[in-house]
Amino acid sequence: MKTRLLAFLFCSFPLGLLAQSSYAPLNEDYYHSIDRYEVKSGRISPTIFTGVKPYKRSDIVAFVDTLHANGQFTSRADEFTYEYLRNDSWEWSRAETSDSRKPILKALYKKKSDMFKVDEDAFDLHINPVLYVGAGNDSHRDDMLFINTRGVEVRGMVDKKVGFYTYLTDNQAVLPSYVWEQMATNPVIPHEGFWKEFKKGKGVDFLQARGYITFEATRHINVQFGHDRVFVGNGYRSLIFSDFSPPTWFLKGTVKVWKLNYMFLLNQMTADVDGALSGLKATNGGYPTKFNAMHHLSINVGKKLNLGVFESVMFSVDDSTGTDNFRLDYLNPIIFYRAIEQQNGSSDNVLLGFDFKWNAVRKLSFYGQFVLDEFVLSHIKAGDGWWANKFAIQGGAKYIDAFGVPNLDLQGEVNIVRPYTYSHNTNYANYSSYRQPIAHPLGANFNEVVGVLRYQPLRRLNLVGKLIVSRIGRDTTGVNWGSDVLKNNTTRQQELGNTIGQGIANDIVFGTFTATWMLKHNLFIDANLIVRKSKSDLARYNNDTTIGSLALRWNLPRRLYEF
Repeated sequence: MKTRLLAFLFCSFPLGLLAQSSYAPLNEDYYHSIDRYEVKSGRISPTIFTGVKPYKRSDIVAFVDTLHANGQFTSRADEFTYEYLRNDSWEWSRAETSDSRKPILKALYKKKSDMFKVDEDAFDLHINPVLYVGAGNDSHRDDMLFINTRGVEVRGMVDKKVGFYTYLTDNQAVLPSYVWEQMATNPVIPHEGFWKEFKKGKGVDFLQARGYITFEATRHINVQFGHDRVFVGNGYRSLIFSDFSPPTWFLKGTVKVWKLNYMFLLNQMTADVDGALSGLKATNGGYPTKFNAMHHLSINVGKKLNLGVFESVMFSVDDSTGTDNFRLDYLNPIIFYRAIEQQNGSSDNVLLGFDFKWNAVRKLSFYGQFVLDEFVLSHIKAGDGWWANKFAIQGGAKYIDAFGVPNLDLQGEVNIVRPYTYSHNTNYANYSSYRQPIAHPLGANFNEVVGVLRYQPLRRLNLVGKLIVSRIGRDTTGVNWGSDVLKNNTTRQQELGNTIGQGIANDIVFGTFTATWMLKHNLFIDANLIVRKSKSDLARYNNDTTIGSLALRWNLPRRLYEF
């Protein structure tokens, strides 16, 4: 029934009559190089709504062209970034600088950004290799760290009406000690799905696969479906929906009209998996599934402020303690989920809240999110620490060309999440996918402060420094203090007196510095240093480590385990 229903949904949308663009893959560094220019201008962009990522390549080109015409690309590094972004989506910019001076064998790399391309009216195609090879040393691990990724990336358009994207890599890695030790209690690789052991149990082996089809239903309505990630928010973290967990199957509809941007998102996720440090195990009949449906609406108020509201519901047909059926109501893209959940008498998990971005003056922007899981006003007024007063708050600021130094960007952010937020009283309705949080990687019951410094002193050189300080309340065996979103919250430790960071305190200081040099278009050398100190009365969370690494990266983002 579900298969027939989803097929009907796809066919219900007419194929677009307008040129269709694929999306630029999520990449923290890449997207910062775009967003910084909106902050620098001091105005909200009518082209790109930065609170929902990824962006369409056609929108990126239109955005940077407008800002370039307004004089926002002022330094040599800015001009290099402008040229880079236009060359990366040359099918939309038609930039003369995108042509290679010396193609290989007269057929390969005619364009700087593409190994092979087809540029016809009826067919647009871009094929690129993907490579990530690196090695490093972890002071807390005897084995040498390494990453070995090989694959291919393909994108394009058919008849300029239907866009497509696919990405496939094979990966082997020996992970940092703090990631490996975490896998002893939760046997999943951050950001990834199924895996198996490698190098006699010292490393991991896994595939990565993403792909989607996208088309314009009308001039202002875009439809996309496939297997990929989404990020909601303007911060370093997202408390609504992040790219921390693995890609999922999704159906997304976006309406961008007037000053509004509206997104409807339906995800099919993996509810639970079986495994240990020896790898995940196949399950007869497959792993149980869950679904997430989300609405996010944002509006530009004046020229400096963007306000957004969202609603999200998690439900599962495989959860014997939940509704145990597929709620067709949640497929309605313009209805209030909480009312439907109550009307059906279901036990589904609904979140709602808002986000904002305020470009106060040129080069300075403030942003934030508020997520409400559950609350009772009388308990809030009483201040009694009732367990079900669950919420998350984010506040942050970005300062571009700080202190008058070109291409020196600063960012500060605070994240606070109450105990038991994102958890639920059924097995599979918590906010996780493949046993990984879909919002913040720490789950809940924590305070966090983040500082980020980015500097581009030379055209091809980027320096990034980060300092993350957090305190999270951990659980002891058989005790649930509210940090683990996977645990059923009916096992909570107490009804009243709950505070952020309760349980066994775990203080984490994470510092990292990365120097990246671009050799050729999308070919990078990364030198990275990590210092991580984790202190707790629980021995398994005591891990002080220093990591140094060097990597060569081609057509994919840096692999980050920043928690």
